[in-house]
Amino acid sequence: MARHEVKSPIPGTLYRRPDPDSDPFVEEGQEVKEDDTICLVEVMKNFHPVNAGVAGKVVEFLVEAEDEVGAGETVAVIEST
Repeated sequence: MARHEVKSPIPGTLYRRPDPDSDPFVEEGQEVKEDDTICLVEVMKNFHPVNAGVAGKVVEFLVEAEDEVGAGETVAVIEST
């Protein structure tokens, strides 16, 4: 199986939940589809969804929730199926 790096499309703050009272979009070890949102990146109060990009299992998140990320920075790794 191939490993796919999910990258942030823009610089900003990474959020793993749609809002503070909700569960995370996905957890490590969870199966995802190509179009599943795995996190959000916020910049200037605009939230941009970050999709898995491939179907597979989320191996790990490389960035903690509410950390700053740069454009093109790898935020998660998915093992594609």
